[in-house]
Amino acid sequence: MILKAFSTYLKKHNEDIVQNKTTATKLLCNWIRHIMHKMPKSHVEKIIHHEIILAENNTGDFLIVGKSESGRTLVNALNNFATSYENYIMSKWLADKNSNHFTNYTDDTN
Repeated sequence: MILKAFSTYLKKHNEDIVQNKTTATKLLCNWIRHIMHKMPKSHVEKIIHHEIILAENNTGDFLIVGKSESGRTLVNALNNFATSYENYIMSKWLADKNSNHFTNYTDDTN
């Protein structure tokens, strides 16, 4: 249920990921932040409010932490989903590439 809601959010922003304007991990943070800054209405929002803590400082940096073991499991699952989605997008991009596309790479470490 929660992964489906996050998946829907990712689909809405898929073009931004494909165009390399953002990443799925950043979108996860934005999604959690958006949910945490409003009153929960849906079951998904209520669960996120109950299971996750969002800590922010004055400069806008923030940390997402599970309040309990199930909250940590939820945060981990969401992070894994975001990472998997990024890998999926990358694999789609690489599907029509071959080694000749990467021949302009030079190793400047020598």
